[in-house]
Formats: sequence, structure tokens, C-alpha cells
Amino acid sequence: MPQTSKRGQIMPASPIRKLVPFADAAKARGVKVYHLNIGQPDIASPRAAIDYLKGIDLPLMPYTASNGNLSLRQKLVKYYEKFNINVTTDDIIVTSGGSEAVNFAFMTCLDPGDEIIVPEPAYANYTAFAVACGATIKPVVTTIEEGFHLPHIEKIEEMITPKTKGILICNPNNPTGYLYSRDEMNQIRDLVKKYDLYLFSDEVYREFCYSGAPYISAFHLKDIENNVVLFDSVSKRYSECGLRIGAIVTKNEELKKNVMKFCQARLCPPLLGQLVAEATIDGTTEEYMLNAYNQFEERRKFLVDGLNKIPGVYSPIPMGAFYTVARLPIDNSESFCRWLLEEFEDEGQTVMLAPASGFYTDPEMGKDEVRIAYAISKEDLAKALKVLQHALAVYPGRTVDVRNI
Repeated sequence: MPQTSKRGQIMPASPIRKLVPFADAAKARGVKVYHLNIGQPDIASPRAAIDYLKGIDLPLMPYTASNGNLSLRQKLVKYYEKFNINVTTDDIIVTSGGSEAVNFAFMTCLDPGDEIIVPEPAYANYTAFAVACGATIKPVVTTIEEGFHLPHIEKIEEMITPKTKGILICNPNNPTGYLYSRDEMNQIRDLVKKYDLYLFSDEVYREFCYSGAPYISAFHLKDIENNVVLFDSVSKRYSECGLRIGAIVTKNEELKKNVMKFCQARLCPPLLGQLVAEATIDGTTEEYMLNAYNQFEERRKFLVDGLNKIPGVYSPIPMGAFYTVARLPIDNSESFCRWLLEEFEDEGQTVMLAPASGFYTDPEMGKDEVRIAYAISKEDLAKALKVLQHALAVYPGRTVDVRNI
């Protein structure tokens, strides 16, 4: 059963994690599960981080500043400079992961009854955090047929009401892998400026842009500097998901002052996580980042080519991050994903996918779509594709006869 907030709205379950008990049960039966459901990279964390972690010898582990260690914020300033994002240490608030950054920003900026415009499919926790504030997600639905491009900006403008407080984008996008063009970003900028909205910009995948087009940060847009609220995390670019270090980056003084109230209420971000994050930023080489980039790019092509060879399956080519949304010849993605774990196995193997219906506000959307993460090795992707192909051939709810393959 979905949970409800105290204000009565539906609190959505995570489409990424809610099937974990069924995966655990499959593993307990001895079934090998290929995890295509979650963006947990299998690439080793930077050696500098691991070595630092092993060498920590502290006589005391004290609280840190509520906005994070100054030394970490200084290193982040230099990191952002590489992407022409010019901020100061005072513009950065360290959080316990990117999710806390989104949560604190929403709690600061949104009141009950407020609305926020979000292109969908979208990361499901955006809706959860909005619901927790009593706010409403107004979805701009993009389609797989159009490669998840934004619709005409006039359509988005028509959605703006006196209750609209902001527009949220994820660039590159989770779950679609879409990368916003300069023209799209400028059009969003124009709406933000015209209606004095917040531009919430989740940019945790900036290191992984494959199209050759430039990565456009919200901080690259002119005349809306005070409207931009950027979300960041070390989780994806350094394979440090469990470190739980993220950030809110903004020049809006009033927003920072109020975010700090939430930061002080939770006291501080993790001490050890911050120390390891500093060692990571200091010690991660260009070679490490290039290797990660090349692996994801190679996996992207391998996965998408493999998916599109399966009868009835279609995936557009994602331009960033390490996800794709694929259309399958199935009646219901949630039922299919659960069936894979509960009832199907192919030579002792199965796959775990994320039903894309969980990435839309409308429960009728995405019923024949799944999000697939290519965060595992190419060898495992090959095995997972074979298992998926065999599963689609025997799934009782298939909508295309793919048995003769």
C-alpha cells in the first residue's frame, strides 16, 4: 500500500527499491539477479578515497559545521570552476546526499498548495519530497517516440499559475538519459525570469554526457542567478553512493538562510563522508574519470543496440547519465518486473528492472516502459539481455508474440 502524508496526499513508493524484497527472496532461492534497476556503478571508487578511508586515525569524531566543512566547500568551488560554474564557499551547503539537498530545498521553498513543474518521466523522489511539503507536481510529459524532448515552451508556459513556485530539471536526466540543449535551457531561463520562479537543477550526472553537445548548467544561464538552486552529489561520478555527501548550490541569500535552519536541526552532514569526499576530489585523476566515462559510453551502446534487437523492444539512445527508458511488449511494467523476480528464471538467472510507471505522476503512464541502468559490466549486461529476451518470450502478459526468436 502506498503511504500517505499527514496532509492526505499519496506518498509514492520508490519504483527503484520497492521490489527489493522480491529480489532478496529470489536470491534466497539461489537465483542470480542482474540488477538493472538501480544506478549503483560497479566501477571501483577512486583509490585515493579508499586509501584515505583505511588510514583514518582520529582520536575524536566531532560534529562538523551544519553547512559542511569549509575545506570540503573550498574543494568543491575549485571542482565547479572546471565546468565554468563560478561560486563561493558561502554558496555551497553540504548535505547528506543529493536527496537531502532536494528535500531541504523543497521544504524551504514550497508551501502547502504550491506547484512545481517537472518534465516526466522523472526521478520518483521528487514527487515524494514535494508531497511531504504539501506541494503538487505539475508534470510536463515527454514521450519515448520523441526521444523525451521537451514540448514547445508555450505548452509549459500554459501550465504556470499563481501557485507555481518553480521548474525542476535533471540534466543529464534520470531516468531517460536526456541531455537538455542550449536552446531548451534558454527557453526555460526565459520562463524562470518572466515569472520569477525557482529553477531547481539536479546536475549530479554532469560528468557523463555522450552526445558531443555541451553540458549546460543552470548556472550558465544569464539573468537568473538568484533563482537557481543546483543539486549535486559525489555518489555517481565517483561511485560513492553510500558516502551520502551532496550539496545545495545557490546564490540566493534568503534561501540559504532558511535552508540552514533545516541543516542545524539535523546538526551536520557525516564527518567521515566529508573527509573521504575531500580526499576523493583531491586525489581523483583525469585517467580515472576518463575510464569511467569510456566504460559507461561503451555500455550504453552495447545495451541500447542489444535492446533494439529484441523483437517488440525499443530504446532511444540516451545522451547522458547511465540509464535508458525502454518500451517492452508487455501489458504492465510493474507486474512484469515483479514476475521476473517471483516466477521467472532462465538457467538460474533473472533480471531486476525498475517499472517506468513509477516515474510518472499519472499511474496510467509508462505501463509498457521500464528504466534500465547500465551500471554493471558489459559482460553482465550481455547475460541480462539474453535473460530478458527469454523472459519476454514466455511472459503471460506479452503484447507481441516474440516466442520465435
